[in-house]
Amino acid sequence: MENSYGKELILDLHECNPEKFTRESIGRYFVELCDLIDMQRADLHWWDDLDLPEEERETEPHLKGTSAIQFITTSNITIHTLDILKNVYLNIFSCKDFDTKVAKDFSERWFEGRAVTDQVIVRR
Repeated sequence: MENSYGKELILDLHECNPEKFTRESIGRYFVELCDLIDMQRADLHWWDDLDLPEEERETEPHLKGTSAIQFITTSNITIHTLDILKNVYLNIFSCKDFDTKVAKDFSERWFEGRAVTDQVIVRR
């Protein structure tokens, strides 16, 4: 990562287990992932429609799910789950180096899915 600002791993996981899409499971995922790739967690923020009345909840397959951002001291990890489609969209960005293969393999195992997009971008 010489002469770079950092790197970002972009993962699109399909055929995941939607039972893993809960706040509890995603929260544990962040803890274990950060421990695994040696990142220090900071604030965690959520968006989902769990607190909305039933008639106001999302029903569209491309919208129904949970989004979260786990700030880390060197940047952030964002996740978007799509419950109906059984997909997970992850971005792991850090100016501190990390092993992208370890992060990808762990994410596939955690969500019980397969990566259909696995891209690393070096930020300059």
